Amino acid sequence: MRRPDDPRLGEMIETWNGDEAAFTPGRAVLLGFPQDEGVRRNGGRTGAAEAPNEIRRWLRRLTPWDCQANLSLADPRPLDLGNARIAGELEESQAAVGDIIGAVLQRGAIPIVLGGGHETAFGHYLGYAAARRKVAIINLDAHLDLRPLLDGKGHSGSPFRQALEHGTHPLAGEHYVCLGAQPHSVSRHHWHYACQHGCTVRWGDEVRHCLGQSIREGYDRLSGGGRPVYVSIDADVVRAADVMGVSAPNSLGLSGAEVAACARMAGSLPHVSSLDLVEINPRLDRDHQSARWGALVVWSFLAGLASRQRGSQLSPDSSTNRAT
Repeated sequence: MRRPDDPRLGEMIETWNGDEAAFTPGRAVLLGFPQDEGVRRNGGRTGAAEAPNEIRRWLRRLTPWDCQANLSLADPRPLDLGNARIAGELEESQAAVGDIIGAVLQRGAIPIVLGGGHETAFGHYLGYAAARRKVAIINLDAHLDLRPLLDGKGHSGSPFRQALEHGTHPLAGEHYVCLGAQPHSVSRHHWHYACQHGCTVRWGDEVRHCLGQSIREGYDRLSGGGRPVYVSIDADVVRAADVMGVSAPNSLGLSGAEVAACARMAGSLPHVSSLDLVEINPRLDRDHQSARWGALVVWSFLAGLASRQRGSQLSPDSSTNRAT
């Protein structure tokens, strides 16, 4: 039930009417990619295709105001494009979502892509290729996702290898950073591939309790010269106690609170140009815990964007604007 004294973010999110002029600079633009064919190809447990709608459901119930920081998350109002249409092979859907993301990027808006499996990330990268923009990637993930193709086809474990090997717009190896990787989940072959291409890998025990510092260090290096930085968050980087609804649960993962805090920080950084959140699997969730966490990650990123819009400054009377 709607209450005038307690508005929700869902009341503030604008549904796209098809006009690209709505993609204004700095505006958050939500796009769902309800696809998990890449998970199936990679031998994982399917169900992530259901995540975009579930994450939206819980996101819409959150407040549009961060009282602690005195920030509005709805200025400007987030724009929701709905879900990309999934038709044909995975590769066709990735190309289609890349065209959409490319159009958003060209106008300076900030895509927030809700996966789907991590095959979402290659479609996301194709958006930068379509916009003819160089980009760097920070991937929070238990895996490197640098696996070779299977029978010539990409999958949920190959998106960043596909970006590195893109035929006309390859990602530079030194512009790929993976944080939170688990050594028991990374093959020697994939590790050597990362080393040979100059990628940066920081293991889970290296970044635990200092993830924010690690992201900031990676960002400071990658964003030199104003280069855009795209942040990808795979839910399996988080410990299963916090986020169990994923294809590959992670017993030794990072804190869900720490990752959400880093999403907020990422939103505040001026050269972070897009975000995706992938691998939440509602079929494997309990009490919607993982989908709710995903909604908080998006809310946190929006709060970071709001602080960016405000120059990271609180209002002059913020110190007295507290509930008692």
